[in-house]
Amino acid sequence: MKIKHLTLVVAISFAVVSCGGGEKSEPATTNETETTVVEEETVAEEAPETSANDNMDNKGVGPISSIELGEIDNALADSGKELYKTNCTACHKFGKRYIGPALKGVTTRRSPEWIMNMILNPDGMVVEDPIAMALLAEYNAPMSNQQLSEEDARAILEFFRTKE
Repeated sequence: MKIKHLTLVVAISFAVVSCGGGEKSEPATTNETETTVVEEETVAEEAPETSANDNMDNKGVGPISSIELGEIDNALADSGKELYKTNCTACHKFGKRYIGPALKGVTTRRSPEWIMNMILNPDGMVVEDPIAMALLAEYNAPMSNQQLSEEDARAILEFFRTKE
């Protein structure tokens, strides 16, 4: 009988301690989120001043100098989705900042040529392109070259277009 009471007391104590610990960790998560937001705002203020038009006019550095976009090609976008899952998700998410920037809205912030050049030539972009240099300074993590073809980069771009 004593063992049953002792077991019950230990179980209740463990439950009380566990519940109390969960409440304390929630504000810490909020503080981490607030810190990230503050860091993003600080870096944005330090980035070179450019207008949205300047960003869309910037084609980046690499093999893509011009691209014509038409209606979204769903088959190409499906291929791009698979390439994105395989090559990009370790560092990028659509709806949130991760190792690299969030990709939601990327096609409204960057030209199609810039996006493809960043995929195909990240090493050259961070050396010569002011936007890529600012992103490297902000995230402190260079984008790795996935050795994708122009066709692969175009498919990923098409997938990005479906997410807007």
